[in-house]
Amino acid sequence: MNTALAAPTTGPASHKYPLAPPIDAELWLNTLQPITLESLRDRVIVIEAFQMLCPGCVAHGLPQAKEIQRHFDSAQVAVLGLHSVFEHHDAMKPVSLRAFAHENRLTFPIAVDRHDEKSWPLPKTMRAYGLEGTPSLLIIDQQGRLRARHFGHVSDLIVGATIGDLLASPHSPLA
Repeated sequence: MNTALAAPTTGPASHKYPLAPPIDAELWLNTLQPITLESLRDRVIVIEAFQMLCPGCVAHGLPQAKEIQRHFDSAQVAVLGLHSVFEHHDAMKPVSLRAFAHENRLTFPIAVDRHDEKSWPLPKTMRAYGLEGTPSLLIIDQQGRLRARHFGHVSDLIVGATIGDLLASPHSPLA
């Protein structure tokens, strides 16, 4: 199910869209230090939630994230990976993820979603966003508000249009 969050009918986006929950990561790859959503304010943030053993992630989600990273200026659009493991836990350890990221040339920062006993088997960030599975794509605006949540394959056209709309919005620091 794809869920583009409804556009506001009146008033600024801050009154209609929820603030995106923080990423609760036990580990980050491809970055020297942990990343917070607050540190990326003023940018559109695209988060690709995936699992290494998810065929849809490998066929659609991760290639799309790589294309977003390639086509948009990183000063305007930040791409993050979120490795949200909810099945096959023993096969998807950080050492395997490092090799997977290297072999698939994933250069954007990747958070390893944290587990705890309360949220098991769903990792904490996946649960906080109400994700239904992987691949899932999240788009957060420049003010840190969740603007779109998609489960499964989503058209490149829809994703590109959503990002373009946010970059051109009157609340954008670029407008």
